[in-house]
Amino acid sequence: MNFSVYWQHADAVSKTLYFILLAMSIMTWTIFILRLMGTRQLKQQAYAQLSQALGKLKAKFSPLNFEQRKAVAEQALLRQISAEKSQAEKGVAVLGTIASLAPFVGLFGTVWGIFHALVAVGKSGQAGLAQVATPVGEALIMTGLGLAVAIPAVLAYNICTRVNRGLAHELQDQAHSLLIDTMLQQDSSTAQVNTKATSENLVGGQA
Repeated sequence: MNFSVYWQHADAVSKTLYFILLAMSIMTWTIFILRLMGTRQLKQQAYAQLSQALGKLKAKFSPLNFEQRKAVAEQALLRQISAEKSQAEKGVAVLGTIASLAPFVGLFGTVWGIFHALVAVGKSGQAGLAQVATPVGEALIMTGLGLAVAIPAVLAYNICTRVNRGLAHELQDQAHSLLIDTMLQQDSSTAQVNTKATSENLVGGQA
């Protein structure tokens, strides 16, 4: 049975289920492609945002000791990493939802097709191939459509999750590097200020 025959015999429920599965498929591929295309750009933006988050705090580090500066910098980096991870995970939950629901939508279409087959048998009083072929064909098509939507959604969800996990690790590594550099720079600046103050005190005492 080709698709045109199926569409001619499908009722409103079967057609509605078909359009639901079609919408799920379009959403799956759209989200998957956008997530993959945006990952590299998001990574570069995340690196810049981490640097800016620390740059805004450098002016406030002067009155703080080393432990306080480190705690403040860590909290700023963790907050920024959390924001970037939330940005990267947009749409991924939708993929998981589609992967979970699509088989059940197809299964409902299967049950509906079998119900039509039983109704046709009941009306005719005969359980021949002519009475059950079209409804059973509808059921098989809906099963196939449900799987055709669910399998790519599962793969897309797993790939996006793995990419986001790798991005999180890279952001943490970048944050650690920035934290070390910032602490070293602040310690160097503090040491220079202390040395200058000591020199001025010595000069003042000799005078």
